[in-house]
Amino acid sequence: MRRRKTPAPPAPLPQRHGVDPVRVRLPGDGTWATVREYLVQRLSGAGPGVIEAMLEAGRIVGADGRPVAPDAPYRPGMYVWFHRELPDEVPVPFPLEIVHRDEHLVVVDKPHFLATTPRGSHVAETALARLRRELGIPELTAAHRLDRLTAGLVLFTVRPEERGAYQTLFRDRRVHKEYEAVAPYDPSLPLPVTVRSRIVKERGVQAAREVAGEPNAVTRVELIEHRADGLARYRLVPRTGQTHQLRVHMSALGVPILGDPLYPVVTGPVPADDFRRPLQLLARALEFTDPVTGAERRFTSGRTLRAWSSPAQRAAGQ
Repeated sequence: MRRRKTPAPPAPLPQRHGVDPVRVRLPGDGTWATVREYLVQRLSGAGPGVIEAMLEAGRIVGADGRPVAPDAPYRPGMYVWFHRELPDEVPVPFPLEIVHRDEHLVVVDKPHFLATTPRGSHVAETALARLRRELGIPELTAAHRLDRLTAGLVLFTVRPEERGAYQTLFRDRRVHKEYEAVAPYDPSLPLPVTVRSRIVKERGVQAAREVAGEPNAVTRVELIEHRADGLARYRLVPRTGQTHQLRVHMSALGVPILGDPLYPVVTGPVPADDFRRPLQLLARALEFTDPVTGAERRFTSGRTLRAWSSPAQRAAGQ
């Protein structure tokens, strides 16, 4: 019989700038002499002397909220918390539009370049941290994620006890998603088409790639309209959720999405302060049966993709 996992105790530190404190659990089979020894090894990326300085300053605390002593003995299974030093972040100068808000959900229309949740160098300048600050809901949590470069709908849960039901909805692919993209028009490409392939994303490698094997990524691609300037607007309906799936499949069809820095050729990461050429991909619609209320939900983004609505502005790089 599998033993039930004991839930972690509540964080003894409050959020800071809408960002949760970092929680670390000491391994149950550890042989380190002190908490300090383990944290220095586990958090080696923090830099020489950083962990020691945090312990001396009382900035690492235990479940009771009291500072962990610099010489505190190692205790298997112990939890500690601390606030990370926030990186210098370039503010994303675009609004985060609220599409729907009730006692269960907050649905927002995310702009390009804003990360969904804190990760890496994007921490306070994320949709989650912004919403927690602006709405005053510290318990708010993302039910799923949208790439930083992709704009459109993201769903957040309000009540911690309902979080699992909504996250399971996305995990089990019971949410109908529709995306919109602007890409080159190819009159020889037969559409609509359902693309099936196997996509792998290796840790530390920016771009995902297609490989031989059983398909794990399925996308329906439809043409909405095209123009004389050689561009077209597409509807993309993913049946699976592999990393960069829509971008990989559009590139494989020979019509890569405009503004894509990875497909078909990696041109490098987009600098944090460069907002000139957003990826022309938009999460247009979310549709599902609400697992808490039973209501049929459909939310739609009100955004337009700039390459389609303002082609001259896009061509000028504005």
